[in-house]
Amino acid sequence: MDRLRCLQVFAEVVRSQSFVRAAWKLSVSKATVTKHVAWLETSMGSQLLHRSSKQVTLTEAGLRVLETAQDLLERYERLEADVRDSVNLPRGSIRVGAPPAFGIHHLTPVVSRFSERYPDIEITVLLDDGRLDLLSEGLDLSIRIAPQLEDASYIAYPLMKAPQVLVASAAYLERAGVPRTARDLQRHNCLVHTLKSGVGHWRFEGDPPEEVRVRGTVRSNIGEVLKKSALLGAGIALHPYYMVSDELRSGALQVVLPGLVPEGLDIYAVFSTRRNMPVRVRALLEFLKDWAAHPPAWAQPQGLDAGAAGKAPPAKAARVRRAPRLTRT
Repeated sequence: MDRLRCLQVFAEVVRSQSFVRAAWKLSVSKATVTKHVAWLETSMGSQLLHRSSKQVTLTEAGLRVLETAQDLLERYERLEADVRDSVNLPRGSIRVGAPPAFGIHHLTPVVSRFSERYPDIEITVLLDDGRLDLLSEGLDLSIRIAPQLEDASYIAYPLMKAPQVLVASAAYLERAGVPRTARDLQRHNCLVHTLKSGVGHWRFEGDPPEEVRVRGTVRSNIGEVLKKSALLGAGIALHPYYMVSDELRSGALQVVLPGLVPEGLDIYAVFSTRRNMPVRVRALLEFLKDWAAHPPAWAQPQGLDAGAAGKAPPAKAARVRRAPRLTRT
């Protein structure tokens, strides 16, 4: 029995959470899938999966096997691709999706540097804060930003953290008052992102975590709309630091409730499969990984010298290999 193939089949069963779906994705029979997993369990001398009529879950031994199998399969696929593409220079076109604010202010400089290194690659960047579907939009790769990703049909590589912060203008806080606790937010005009917190729930880290239901006069699926509203004094907004770091440094916005830590987001590079990934797309993915290995200041909020509400703003600002679940924001 091909050991590498058994590991591939086992990993697909876990990813699909079903022998039937795994067989369909691998274009083999369910019996073949069962045979490969059974051989692997016999070889390991341990049960790797709990099976029921409704779901398939990992045993403790299965989790250890899966972690090692994913690493081995990824290394093998990378070796296979490197050998196959070693004589070819990356060229052709790439379609990349991203949320508007992140795409404009942070992805664009990365794409520009990538183009300098690979002048024979043409990149199309599509910006959308909604549900950019890789297949229907013909995307090779998409940047998604969310607390967690919940679509197991895609592979999501976590690039870096995106801490969030509550912000408001000095004019709004002078008019409406400065909230002192999370519950005080219920008495304020809160600007709600309809995709990231559609029902108006803002969550904060802690022991235990805290969740507050908020309401306001402005809602939008585009973060820039909410930031502009906050700058105009409309209310309190919840944003990733990457969207408001410049405004915090300049004093145009102030941190609200600096003692609270809002639920953080993760920035993922999402793609459909590593198998037969074009060398040009792999080059971009590796470029993004290198960029993420040296996070900018906004990914490390403790390094930001941002003014908090009630204080004068400073003159100058000082693998998981695969996400388990996928929601697009």
